[in-house]
Amino acid sequence: MCEKILGLVRNELYLDLRYLSSALSALSFTPDASLQVMAVDGIRLFYSAEQTLRLFRSNPKYLNRSYLHSVLHCIFRHLWIRGEREPVIWNLACDISVEWTIDSLESPSVKRILSLTRINYYEHLKKEGIPVSAAAIYRDLLSVDDPDEQMKLQLEFVTDDHRYWPADPRSSPEAAKAGEAWERTGRRISQELELRGKEDSDAISCLKTQVRQGMSRRSYRDFLRKFTVLKEELHCDYDEFDMNYYSYGLRLYKNMPLIEPLESREVMKISEFVIVIDTSYSTSGDLVRRFLEETFHIIARRDSFFHKSHIRILQCDNRVQSDQIIREESDLKKLLNSFTLLGGGGTDFRPAFSYVDKLLADGIFQNLKGLLYFTDGKGIYPRKRPSYDTAFIFFGREDHPDVPSWAMKLKLEEEDLHEH
Repeated sequence: MCEKILGLVRNELYLDLRYLSSALSALSFTPDASLQVMAVDGIRLFYSAEQTLRLFRSNPKYLNRSYLHSVLHCIFRHLWIRGEREPVIWNLACDISVEWTIDSLESPSVKRILSLTRINYYEHLKKEGIPVSAAAIYRDLLSVDDPDEQMKLQLEFVTDDHRYWPADPRSSPEAAKAGEAWERTGRRISQELELRGKEDSDAISCLKTQVRQGMSRRSYRDFLRKFTVLKEELHCDYDEFDMNYYSYGLRLYKNMPLIEPLESREVMKISEFVIVIDTSYSTSGDLVRRFLEETFHIIARRDSFFHKSHIRILQCDNRVQSDQIIREESDLKKLLNSFTLLGGGGTDFRPAFSYVDKLLADGIFQNLKGLLYFTDGKGIYPRKRPSYDTAFIFFGREDHPDVPSWAMKLKLEEEDLHEH
């Protein structure tokens, strides 16, 4: 009976929110007697039979909101982007961002009268210019020192149970696979929202912001993987030998395994790479620092950065102002601690490419995989395609210029440059 009720709820939401059709039917219904409210893990929608029947009789619109609330957590990928944030505050921030989104939809199936607490907090967010984003709301909640105020927000916005959210999605293949599936779903929804134009503009804008915030960090990480190379690295590869023979040898001969693990393995990581920072007058030093911190946070991970790599950090306006070399992880910290923005002239991309071409001609690079050019303005592009992959990274521009056909382009929002 509960599954029939939830199916009815899903159909009612679908009639109001057709662009969410693929997401609304993506979760399988699973009863859980230990729950008082709904919960999701990215694959299943867990529900309390007692609560579902009671709400269907007494407050079916709240049941609709609960269902949509849990689905939106998955669409916005809240389950997979927590990072190192404090769990309790992050959970509250996610609930507020989802409820704010639902309240902006103005759909008959989920519309409700807003409480004074809810109205006041929404006004606070708008007054402070805080975007509809769990990450932005999280930073705002960190500034709330009054425990009573946090408790009041908890009582107002908490709707579902987050106990099944993965603690570390990277350590769970099932959770990681579910996250990838929801990212694809988010992209489809984003494309459908783009086709709607200005219809329901406030609600659509709210959804677009949330979907983009959920996808952007993973997209940037995956984007950097385009510049990795396959290379052998010294590291015991425990996946390439049979532990049964290994342990049998230790039992039979006491200290002599029959086979040893391989001492090297082939991995895809960043080896040789160039990052160019546009230091023209329009570039913010704080913005550049956050971009470098985010980029280094990604490439310095064990699964991204070789023990011995060759990364060059160039600063360039209309000429190359500095060239700093990163060969190991400790160099990253030294660079960030002493980083100073140099330049302030006009924007010309050609000097950086000429400089890198000279390094190649001099044999400084043996296997340069790519160049990443961080810029926020228009400049003069080289006419000839370089021998290495190139990407231009634009920040916060709605009218970011077109790049040459041989180059890749990625737009980042401010939320993408905050360490998670």
